[in-house]
Amino acid sequence: KMQELIAADIPFAKRSIGTDDAIELFRQYRMYDKEKLFRYRRVSKANIYSLDGFEDYYYGYMPPSTGMLKYFDLEIYEDGFLLLLPGRKNPTKVCPFVPQPKLFYTLEESNRWANMLDIPNVGALNDAISQGKMNELILVQEALQEKKISDIAQSIAKESDKKFIMIAGPSSSGKTTFSHRLSIQLKAHGRKPHPIAIDNYFVEREKTPKDEHGNYNFESLYAIDLEQFNEDMTKLMNGQEVDLPYFNFISGKREYKESYLKLGPEDILVIEGIHGLNDELSYSLPRESKYKIYISALTQLNIDEHNRIPTTDGRLIRRMVRDARTRGASAQATIAMWPSVRRGEEENIFPFQEDVDTMFNSALIYELSVLKQYAEPILFGVDRNSKEYVEAKRLLKFLDYFIGAPSEAVPSNSIL
Repeated sequence: KMQELIAADIPFAKRSIGTDDAIELFRQYRMYDKEKLFRYRRVSKANIYSLDGFEDYYYGYMPPSTGMLKYFDLEIYEDGFLLLLPGRKNPTKVCPFVPQPKLFYTLEESNRWANMLDIPNVGALNDAISQGKMNELILVQEALQEKKISDIAQSIAKESDKKFIMIAGPSSSGKTTFSHRLSIQLKAHGRKPHPIAIDNYFVEREKTPKDEHGNYNFESLYAIDLEQFNEDMTKLMNGQEVDLPYFNFISGKREYKESYLKLGPEDILVIEGIHGLNDELSYSLPRESKYKIYISALTQLNIDEHNRIPTTDGRLIRRMVRDARTRGASAQATIAMWPSVRRGEEENIFPFQEDVDTMFNSALIYELSVLKQYAEPILFGVDRNSKEYVEAKRLLKFLDYFIGAPSEAVPSNSIL
């Protein structure tokens, strides 16, 4: 049937109607999720798309006709199917399907949490906020995450041969906060964690590899002194004392400040960094001595039943707010560097995400309502004449779906 629709090259028709009319239309179609969503929209108009008599609302960009959609594949998987589409680099080729069972299970678990909280979509989240249920929602969601972290710590504590916890994940997934919270749970389970920052093993600045533009590539695996890192970690595993380095980012050189460490029977190292899951980083360490954790903000919330929230949008908004708060960076600067960040993730993180002992989803079902207050002002500050303005405008439109919520109830140790 899909091939028939493509061959017919049927146009997608767009019409603009009043928001109240859209609410009534979706009620008639029994699309109650969209009816609820539009009750909270402040815009006066809504764009409705139709195809061969079927009408719906869609978030994002629409092709002009079905003829453009000829490159796709369907793959039966678990209790449903996957729609496979081409990537941007090769828009006429569908990549072969590679099962990712651990990622799938993590998403399934997060969807169960969303259903348990009765917040499957943005309309339901807005209902909870408007009905004064936000504080309870925050506490329950945070409790679910803390239980998950405790379960991971318990699993690690049971395996006495685990000496190296390797943590990695894409930008703004909450790696540092997760590492701290995991360390606290490990202490509660009788282990003695010690944080190790891979960044302290950077090679000296002039030895850093460069990218195709001649700029230092700090995300390259070979920006790290692999030999020194492995020598130190092996000594620690064998019970020897090691003076751990500190990298001075101003001078671009490694320094030693008599930070000695020697591991006892209950000691364990918590190592967090972009290459943590790549065995080439820790080539001298036995696999059985490592416990690998992949962390990412895998957004479980949907706009409605037909529109998902892209995980990358959630992380980009997190990154903008963090950069503005802690680094004084503008939203425009963060948007400009985001494609480079994404390329680094594709090269250095995602290829290793299934080779882990466990995954942790750091997405919080309430977070976009809280981040809205911080993200909107800096997005409005993006220069209208800049190339980043189109993306800023898209994100502002996206955030308009959400009712804002105060951050006072968010715990101080939250990943958010």
